[in-house]
Amino acid sequence: MFRKLGGGLGVVLLLLSGCSGLPSSSEMPQVSELKPEPYEIGIGDTVSIHVWRNPELTQTIVVRPDGYVSMPLIGDVLAEGKEPESLASEVRNGLEKFIRNPEVTVLVVDPTSKEYRNRVRITGQVAAPQSIAFQPGMTVLDLVLLSGGTTDFAADDRAVLRREIDGQYQSYSLDLEAILTDGNMQANHMLQPGDVISVPRKQIFRGEL
Repeated sequence: MFRKLGGGLGVVLLLLSGCSGLPSSSEMPQVSELKPEPYEIGIGDTVSIHVWRNPELTQTIVVRPDGYVSMPLIGDVLAEGKEPESLASEVRNGLEKFIRNPEVTVLVVDPTSKEYRNRVRITGQVAAPQSIAFQPGMTVLDLVLLSGGTTDFAADDRAVLRREIDGQYQSYSLDLEAILTDGNMQANHMLQPGDVISVPRKQIFRGEL
């Protein structure tokens, strides 16, 4: 009778291990296929607005918490969510009431908001959960190592990678055990800005402890 119960428990555990309900991380779109998006100005960014031959109008200014910057002659101009060229065009149109054929250029000299949009994060059963600036070429293994590695209680084979696709976060199963223990680099995916890796804790009812 004990053997039957043990066998049944094994079947249950096997079913549980195979029912995460998440698609494999191998099904994620390749990072190389994603087109870089034009930079949009955000709150906290420092922008340089240059008006040719009008140094009194040229200034370097931080985008306020309400998303606006204040310009001489024309007052507040919404900067948040606009590309630099779009902001330059709006400032140019405003200045045309006061200056003949103004030439305006806008440069983002300190993209503070980008620092938060372009981060990667790892949480859960790692030595030191991290939220760090994304660097081109960064992989899953890089982020795990930067976090000090997984803990003894980490369910490495049930990690989850969350990635923003078409404006919504999608979740994919990520087998860190294959990378860290077996050296299988097929699961060592390239990361992209905004990626979040979650490492769950081992559970008794799954037979992991």
